[in-house]
Amino acid sequence: MSDFFEKVKGYADPFEKLLSYIPGFSGYIERQNRRDADKLLRETVARRFEEYWSRTSNLQVELVNNGKIEFVDDMDKAALVLRTFIDKVSRASRGYSGVFDAVMINQKELEAIYQFDLAFFDLGDQVSRALDNVEASLGDDEALPAAIRNLTSLARLAVETFERRSEAVTGSRE
Repeated sequence: MSDFFEKVKGYADPFEKLLSYIPGFSGYIERQNRRDADKLLRETVARRFEEYWSRTSNLQVELVNNGKIEFVDDMDKAALVLRTFIDKVSRASRGYSGVFDAVMINQKELEAIYQFDLAFFDLGDQVSRALDNVEASLGDDEALPAAIRNLTSLARLAVETFERRSEAVTGSRE
């Protein structure tokens, strides 16, 4: 997340840089930059998971085309949970607004939030590998259910991780 924050911070125009010299105003700019970085991060995570959702949908079509109708509902559950995660990430309120407007978030809390943010990318990699496993298991009716369950579990973990992040940011679930 710090890369996103630094990227947004680097876009500050000369007027913002000038105003950053006004006592107290730099805190406002930093809060705004963190919000912008949070939005950029969430957009990136949502786009990545959109790709996984699309792959999941394509695998559902393959299941139908291969006559494996009995597995379509399970893949639909995985797709639904992925869509839920994408929607939560995309529609969440702009980062840190409630926290930063009311109180200053401390470094320890910020690091915890960044750990959640990093977890989304790790979970994305795990979901991608789970999709690879589902695809590889299309010809194996014994391995396929476990591969789909793993995908669904990872998608649920992504939703739960986002909810825990929301609690860390706002003190309540999104």
